[in-house]
Amino acid sequence: MIQIHNSLTGRKEPLEPLEPGHVRMYVCGMTVYDYCHIGHARSLVVFDVVRRYLRHRGLRVTHVRNITDIDDKIIARAAENGEPMEALTERFIRALREDCAALGIETPEHEPRATEYVAQIIAMVSRLVDKGYAYRAEDGDVLYSVARFAGYGRLSGKKLGDLRAGARVEVGEHKRDPLDFVLWKTAKPGEPSWPSPWGAGRPGWHIECSAMSVALLGPHFDIHGGGMDLKFPHHENEIAQTCAACDSKFVNMWIHNGFVNVNAEKMSKSLGNFFTVREVLPHFRPEVVRAFVIGSHYRGPINYSEENLRQADAALERLYVALRGVAPAAGGADGGHRARFEQAMDDDFNTPEAFAVLQDLARELNVAKADGDAAAAARLAGELRELGGVLGLLGAEPEAWLKTRPPAALPAEGEGATGEPAAAEIDAWIAQRTAARKARDFAESDRIRDLLQAKGVVLEDGPGGTRWRWR
Repeated sequence: MIQIHNSLTGRKEPLEPLEPGHVRMYVCGMTVYDYCHIGHARSLVVFDVVRRYLRHRGLRVTHVRNITDIDDKIIARAAENGEPMEALTERFIRALREDCAALGIETPEHEPRATEYVAQIIAMVSRLVDKGYAYRAEDGDVLYSVARFAGYGRLSGKKLGDLRAGARVEVGEHKRDPLDFVLWKTAKPGEPSWPSPWGAGRPGWHIECSAMSVALLGPHFDIHGGGMDLKFPHHENEIAQTCAACDSKFVNMWIHNGFVNVNAEKMSKSLGNFFTVREVLPHFRPEVVRAFVIGSHYRGPINYSEENLRQADAALERLYVALRGVAPAAGGADGGHRARFEQAMDDDFNTPEAFAVLQDLARELNVAKADGDAAAAARLAGELRELGGVLGLLGAEPEAWLKTRPPAALPAEGEGATGEPAAAEIDAWIAQRTAARKARDFAESDRIRDLLQAKGVVLEDGPGGTRWRWR
């Protein structure tokens, strides 16, 4: 049985779908005013792996990942750029989808945009007002009354008294309580707005996810996920809104992935220490970024560095080297490796342990190849490919992977690479080296090997001749 750490209770609990065999999962997506950074990529990869693994275990998954396309930051960025808000959001939605495709992120069943659910948002806010959980302030905004919801703070472990001690009401705000938050913002001149019972305005950020998740998954569903930074106040506010509006439990399990750090600080746009996916991919293949994320448990922090990405690249390369030259047997993984893999993943999606199973498979595959046991090699290669696929890895052809290098890949310090030869040039050098070896001119053979090594090319001599790959 799959055990998941539930952020709401602080302990691992068995996954027991409300509808047998069907998991409904909502994950908070992007606010589309800029490009995805590696912190976003981590969340995307984490929940893509969760979705893939649940399906691997025979469950049907309905995955919703929203897009926030109306927000203060979006409005400010569009004004700064001097462009319509819709043009800005469409551009970054396209960029988001391109980044997801590059990282091998499967498309969710639903990808709702907040602007498409304004009617549902207004209806939910109206219910909250009617039930006394929300009120219209003097400035026209509609606010949620936090004090009215008895369970507020349970997800984050925060107490209302402690929160109030550090809270203050900003100038111009009309809150009854400093903890109250906006459900509906009254329109300001020049800003996008929609008609509502409280006049022209637009949704607050927190209410968007409540309305979209209820509309697509119902008021009570299995899993809600997102980054650790969303636990408070965003997810706390979602619970308060949805439970009050729908008289329902809302979510059974909350899953939060940890931060990506740079020099022990959280990577974020506000701190200015972030790297976008588009900045990283010219230097490291997308699958390397994915392996970097999978190499750490999703709940813990992960430190971004070129060295850590290089280590992920090297680990992935070892798997592809093992697969090289072997036709995987059909039939899939059915031995002890699959049991170990599933045991790791059943234990709160322990991807580092699952990846270690792939490395063990690769070692056994190399032994089978060296022993000339073609049947065992084919079976092990099939297991390796199938289990790797559950993590979204090893989808490329080994030969293509090993002979392809990102156009701007950075040589490691001290490598001394001085330019990358084309594949045809490498093949020509290998032909010259093969001729030199046949002529027993070992000095020339070594010279060519060293020349190629200096350019980042590794030669592998075997019974079938010499193969090459990038280092």
